[in-house]
Amino acid sequence: MVASDLDRTLIYSTAALALGMPDAQAPRLLCVEVHESKPLSYMTEDAADLLARLTAETVFVPTTTRTRKQYQRIQLPGTAPAYAICANGGHILVDGVSDRDWHESVVRRLADECAPLSEIRAYLTATTDLSWVRKHRVAEDLFAYLVVERERLPEDWLDRFGSWAGDRGWTVSLQGRKVYAVPKPLTKSAAVREVARRTGATLTLAAGDSLLDADLLLAADRAWRPGHGELADSDWTAPHLDVLAERGVAAGEEILRRFRAAAAV
Repeated sequence: MVASDLDRTLIYSTAALALGMPDAQAPRLLCVEVHESKPLSYMTEDAADLLARLTAETVFVPTTTRTRKQYQRIQLPGTAPAYAICANGGHILVDGVSDRDWHESVVRRLADECAPLSEIRAYLTATTDLSWVRKHRVAEDLFAYLVVERERLPEDWLDRFGSWAGDRGWTVSLQGRKVYAVPKPLTKSAAVREVARRTGATLTLAAGDSLLDADLLLAADRAWRPGHGELADSDWTAPHLDVLAERGVAAGEEILRRFRAAAAV
C-alpha cells in the first residue's frame, strides 16, 4: 500500500514548483487541479506516467489534510483510488464516499479527548487581528486554520497559542502561510492503519513534507520526504526514512520512482 501526502509532495502550485533550471530545460508539466477556472496544481508529465503505473501496481491511497471538497478538485493520473484519506484522517473515502462509521468514531474520540473546536476558534478570534491574518477557516468541522502574513506574525504568538492548545489536546503548526490547529487524535496514521487493515496490506510506503505528515511517515514501513518543507527545515528524520535531495516538482517525480522501486521488491 502506498499512502502519500499530495500538496508539495506529489502535486505542486506554481509558487512551489522550484524550477531552478534554465527555461529551455524545464520539464513539461501536467495540470492536475483547476480552481475557480484557473490552473492550480501540477506534476511533471514523467511523474504523471509514474503515478499511472503505480496505481495499477499497488493500493494507492492519497492521504491529505485537504477537505473532501478540496480533494475532489484534483484529477490524478491513473486508476481512480479505491480509498482516499481527507481532513487529516477525519474522513476515509471509499470509492469517493465518506465511510460513515469511521468518521463517527473519529468524532466521538475527539469529543472525549479534546477541547471543542468552538473553544479553539474563540481563542483565535480573541488573539488575532487583520494586520496579519488574511483568513479564518474551519475544515470539515474537525480543525481550524489561519491564512497569515507570515512576516507580520507576532513573535511570541505562535508559542503561546501552541502551549495553550496543547493543554487542551490540540497541536499547532505553522506551514507556509497557514497556522493549523488540529486535535491530537486526528491523524493521518490512524486512518492509514485502518485502510491497511481493510486491504490486508503487509507493506506500507509513505511520503510527505509537512509537520502534519510526521506521524504518517513514522507509521509506514518505508518513508520518504523531499528536500523542501517543514520537515526538511527542522531536519526531521527517522530510521526508516530516506531524505531526498530534490526539491519542488522534481521531488514529486523522484518520490514516485522510489515508491515503484520499493513496491517491486
